[in-house]
Amino acid sequence: MDTLTSEFSQRVSATAPSLFEAPSGSSAQSAPRSPGTTTLWMLLDAVTVFAASALAKLYELHNGSLVGAQGFWHGTLIHRRSMSILWALLFGFTIALFLTSRRLNLYTPARLASFLHEQRLSMQACFTSGLFLTGILYVLHPDDIPRSIVMITMILVAIGLGARRFLCRAFLYRQFDPGRSTRNVLIIGTGNDAHALRREMESVRHLGYKFKGFINLSDSESDFSGTSEDVIGTLDTLFQHTRRQFVDEIFLPTPRDRRVVREVLEKARNHGVDLRVIPDLYDDLAWGTPIEYVGPVPTIRLHCGPAPKAGLLLKRGLDILLSAMALVSLSPVLLVVALAVKLDSSGPVFYSSERIGKRGVVFRCIKFRTMVRDAERRRAEVMHMNERDGVLFKITNDPRITRVGRILRKYSLDELPQFFNVLRGDMSIVGPRPPLASEVQKYQLSHLRRLDVTPGITGLWQVQARQDPSFDSYISLDVTYIDNWNLWLDLKIIARTIGVVFAGTGS
Repeated sequence: MDTLTSEFSQRVSATAPSLFEAPSGSSAQSAPRSPGTTTLWMLLDAVTVFAASALAKLYELHNGSLVGAQGFWHGTLIHRRSMSILWALLFGFTIALFLTSRRLNLYTPARLASFLHEQRLSMQACFTSGLFLTGILYVLHPDDIPRSIVMITMILVAIGLGARRFLCRAFLYRQFDPGRSTRNVLIIGTGNDAHALRREMESVRHLGYKFKGFINLSDSESDFSGTSEDVIGTLDTLFQHTRRQFVDEIFLPTPRDRRVVREVLEKARNHGVDLRVIPDLYDDLAWGTPIEYVGPVPTIRLHCGPAPKAGLLLKRGLDILLSAMALVSLSPVLLVVALAVKLDSSGPVFYSSERIGKRGVVFRCIKFRTMVRDAERRRAEVMHMNERDGVLFKITNDPRITRVGRILRKYSLDELPQFFNVLRGDMSIVGPRPPLASEVQKYQLSHLRRLDVTPGITGLWQVQARQDPSFDSYISLDVTYIDNWNLWLDLKIIARTIGVVFAGTGS
């Protein structure tokens, strides 16, 4: 792995204790999670503690779960020991675990910390809380509470916490491969510092960063300036490129005039983009902000854009649950439709096309085939029949549509296979429709806003203005959905979609 340049290393050495081990506590983590996500992680910790204590007791009894259940029914799990005392001890241990984990920033995003470092902090939180519990037991002298149960509980909690974080990180890494959970990054500057930071991002997988380009400074600061093919713009065009490249974070590793930094910071806040700088360069702009390490590089986040992570996690869970239920319950319908498509006209049962998903990621969208086999080749022949304005293309009586295809489109049955796209994570049940690449090429800069979220099978436009030919209405409703999104809105759109489908108002 390439090392940092000597000049850059000297400047950050005062705040970076090691190139290979991030310090404990706040310095190894990222910005705080949203309150909902923190609550979810705390709830999972509590479930782990209580599950571990139950398993420890069952192991101690040697008689299986039936005896433990009988003891619980009679109000105690340990002879002569009040259930309220045991619950108090367990709750105390859990609260201590919450406080210790929060102090070690284990409820913050894990992408900046290495796997081993996260596991070490998890074990530290568990056994620090265990010391609190053993101290309480020493003071109370409860001779009838077996010490073996306490030790087994602590060990099982440590294993459970570590295993859960391992699975979460494995899932996160799996999302990195198709680019779903990566964070797009622009680096301001083109000098040695900027290139060293880029190499660090691209060489360390768990960071989850995707380099999108350099922003050239108005005054050159190195031999690299203006010569790199990855330079995509200047400070004047910075936030145009953040929109085009779906940028999540901007890095400023090079010393700049504070007036310039304040201007970039203000614009970053307005655009909802994170901004990171080297901590010893702009202390007065981020007093008391924790240091976060990107590999060996210490940074501070001057601004963190809003991200309802807990809500999005619940949305993803709802997508998986509802799409799986839909595919199972509608499997007879899928088989009948597939047979009808095959018998009606020659060609494959399914039609897949490349669509543009969240933040410009390309994926293949699956539908039942509703047109003749050579429909794409005949597209130019029917362009004059287009009934939509601007970017959209739609013909009500398209001569390329098959007989079965007209029925499928009327009741939106052709879109049922897209539940497989939902299971894969390419799509959501509710969201803006995924556009074609040819459509996105005609988008204005403001239109790219609809690509900030995962595309959906149905959405606000489909249930409210599906027959409206206006492209402006199409964009406006999608942006309205993005700006006002919540789970309740999704549920209302799903309910309205069912009515639209049965009414047969599809095209």
